[in-house]
Amino acid sequence: MQCLELVKVGWRVRASLAEYENSELLRTTQREEHRMPLFTIGYEGSTVDDFLAVLTEVGVRHLVDVRDLPSSRKAGFSKNSLRDRLVSTGIQYSHVKVLGDPREGRLAARAGDKNRFERIFREHISNLEASAAIRSLANEDSQNSICLMCFERDHKFCHRQILCEEILSLSAMPVRHLGVPKDYALKAA
Repeated sequence: MQCLELVKVGWRVRASLAEYENSELLRTTQREEHRMPLFTIGYEGSTVDDFLAVLTEVGVRHLVDVRDLPSSRKAGFSKNSLRDRLVSTGIQYSHVKVLGDPREGRLAARAGDKNRFERIFREHISNLEASAAIRSLANEDSQNSICLMCFERDHKFCHRQILCEEILSLSAMPVRHLGVPKDYALKAA
């Protein structure tokens, strides 16, 4: 069974999208939270077709690219080609450079120095421009499902996790970290 990892603070579930959508957990969460979830996703190891199929399946309406440099050697994930594909599927695209992990932070993360990575990124976002961008995401229309995107597959090793913490400090909304199952586009069709 192809799975997505869905995480909310305090619980973790591995389930197919159909199982998740029909679950009591989702219905309970929707009663508790009157907002659309904040999704995050990393495209590492995925194809653009599988990536787009997951976004479409969960109802993302606005993809927020939080890469410092929105270019990729992976086909379909550079800013312009990704934006064009998203727009053709009805998903809005925004690149928010100020929320991207700076080079020094990426190097620390690659070296496995999580403390240094977190220190660098938290310092990087401790300015007025980044604070305004975080506030804007926290105040996004409650019916507009947004998703933070970066390269790293595992949110626990990505600055998306820190951004989620910052957004959640301003607005109570459920958070869902999405995975991109291999060949998901073929199975979703």
